[in-house]
Amino acid sequence: MLEECGSGMEPIAITVRGKGEWVLIHRCTGCGVLHANRSAADDSPLLLVRLAVKPLALPPFPLDRLALV
Repeated sequence: MLEECGSGMEPIAITVRGKGEWVLIHRCTGCGVLHANRSAADDSPLLLVRLAVKPLALPPFPLDRLALV
């Protein structure tokens, strides 16, 4: 996928619309413009899940700071 500036787009996040439709958020590697595109039938389910769980795998704080209740 290319942006109008001619640069490639990289997937950076996933969001969910309405009744569970997954939407990929892409950022232009050149100008930083963001675009949202529905996931397609030929998208890799493994890569979609890897992108979706990335924030859980790389939290912005030490996990040992979480207290179990």
